[in-house]
Amino acid sequence: MTTGLTTPGRATVHSPVAPMYSEPFVRSTQISQCLSGHEVDLLEEQDDWYLSRGVDEYEGWIHRGFLSPGPNGGKRRQGQVERISLGCVAISGGVRRALPLGARLSPDETVASGDSIEHTKLPKQFPRDADAITRSALQYFVGASYLWGGITPWGADCSGFVQSIFALHGVQLPRDAWQQSESGTDAGAWQELRPADLAFFTDREDKRVTHVAIALGDRRLVHLALGRGGYATESLDDTEDGYVLKLRERFLKAKRIL
Repeated sequence: MTTGLTTPGRATVHSPVAPMYSEPFVRSTQISQCLSGHEVDLLEEQDDWYLSRGVDEYEGWIHRGFLSPGPNGGKRRQGQVERISLGCVAISGGVRRALPLGARLSPDETVASGDSIEHTKLPKQFPRDADAITRSALQYFVGASYLWGGITPWGADCSGFVQSIFALHGVQLPRDAWQQSESGTDAGAWQELRPADLAFFTDREDKRVTHVAIALGDRRLVHLALGRGGYATESLDDTEDGYVLKLRERFLKAKRIL
C-alpha cells in the first residue's frame, strides 16, 4: 500500500493512466484521467481515496494505488531532462510499460519503442499555431475508441481529445465541453470555421453544450464521437450522411482559441 499521502498535500501519478471518479468508489462514473508523472493536489481523503485536482483545476476521486507522495521533479538528477511520451514503451530495470500520449517518463526510464520528446523541445515541435494543432489532431488519435472520461488515444471522449491536443501545443483548456465553450472568442457559424476553431453542439432542450469538435477548415471537423464509436473526420457539406445532418442541426456555437 502506498504511504506518505496527506491532505492537504501533493502527489504524483505513477501508473500510466489513473482514472478519476465522480465518487470515492470504483463503481462510480469515470469523469477524467490523470497520466503518469503528472502531479495533483490532494484535497480530501476518504478511506483509500483522494479527492484530487489536476493542472486544469478539474476535481475527481483517485485511488491511492495510483499515487506516490510528493512531486516527481525532485527525483531527477541535476541536468536531467524530463521526457514526454508521444506514444511509447518505456523500460527501467528490465520492466517495460506502455505510456500514452502526454504521460511523463520516470527519471530512470528509457524508450524501448515508440516516441518521446524532451519537455523543453515541446514548443518547437508543437507550436501554438492553428495549422500545427490540426495536424496533431489528425495524427495522434487516429483509431481511438470513444471512452467517457478518457483523455488519451487509448480511449477518449470529445472534450478529452480537444484538451489533450491543445495541451500538447501549450494551450491549457478546461476539461468539459461546456467549460471549453466559455473560452476564446466567437468564431461565427459552422460555415465560417477556421482551422483549430472549436465547434460546439447540443442535443438537449436547454441548449447545454454536449459535444465539441476541432475545425479543420473547408467545413471539415475532427472529433471523438460516440455516434462514430470514436475518432472520425467529417465534412459538413456531406448532406447524404445522416449523422452529419444531425451535427448541422445540433450546432450551437463556435469559439476561436488562438
